[in-house]
Amino acid sequence: MNTRVKLSTLWIVVMMNIIFADILSIMIAFTDKNIIDIIDEATTTMAIAAIITNIPILMIYFSRLENIKTNRILNIVSALITLIYVIGGGSSTPHYIICAFIEVMVLITIIWTAWKWKPSK
Repeated sequence: MNTRVKLSTLWIVVMMNIIFADILSIMIAFTDKNIIDIIDEATTTMAIAAIITNIPILMIYFSRLENIKTNRILNIVSALITLIYVIGGGSSTPHYIICAFIEVMVLITIIWTAWKWKPSK
């Protein structure tokens, strides 16, 4: 498989897991009636989350576009930032642990793939 396509597809897997983890977390919050009334903190947290979650979205595109050297750097740095976000911003709920585990494994695969990527001759 073409490395650009592989990386882009792996970023899609990361993004889908992030989306589903968030959707399931929202569903739990609504069913448990645990909506916390911290508007200012929630607004700041959501703004940070919006920035960080756009990294995988953008990497879906950039993985297919940039030259190998730039692509390698972007994929490794973006995967490391996303790893920190997934691990640091997580919860201990079973659905999140499952999604985060998959995200971490895929992000490690992205780093490994980008690191080992050799230009075709």
